[in-house]
Amino acid sequence: MTAGAQRDSRAGKSGSAASRQDLFSTAAITAFQLNGRFLAVAEELARPAGLTAAWWQVLGAVLREPLSVSEIGRAMGISRQAVQRIADLLVGKGLAEYRPNPAHRRAKLLVATDAGLAAVHDISPRHAAMAERLTAELGDERFAHVVEALTTLRAALDAIESD
Repeated sequence: MTAGAQRDSRAGKSGSAASRQDLFSTAAITAFQLNGRFLAVAEELARPAGLTAAWWQVLGAVLREPLSVSEIGRAMGISRQAVQRIADLLVGKGLAEYRPNPAHRRAKLLVATDAGLAAVHDISPRHAAMAERLTAELGDERFAHVVEALTTLRAALDAIESD
């Protein structure tokens, strides 16, 4: 019996195709709802720093290292075209800049400027406060389990998508 099947039997799931389809539908609908809630929260957190959620997402992708537009898209689950549009806006606003990419002449690297880093840094206190509020609601252990379950679900979808 697989680990997944063992978890299903321990949870009392019937394992029928209909129940699996219901689980998948409920997971998808919940993920769509959660995505909407996270985007709304991200807009609230980013607005005082002069950013949008999308700008924050793209800037956040290049905080540790410069990345190409395609790399940002893959890392964030956004189309390359959407990232390109946002990256061009960020560059136009002085929040990011393009640098040459030694690995690829045409695919420039995006890097946050000092102004971009400052804007993201400005979000940090509100971000920390939201994390505390959510932790107070869920508790540390349950919050960690939720994050683990979401991460596992994403990895499973990645695995079956590549099949």
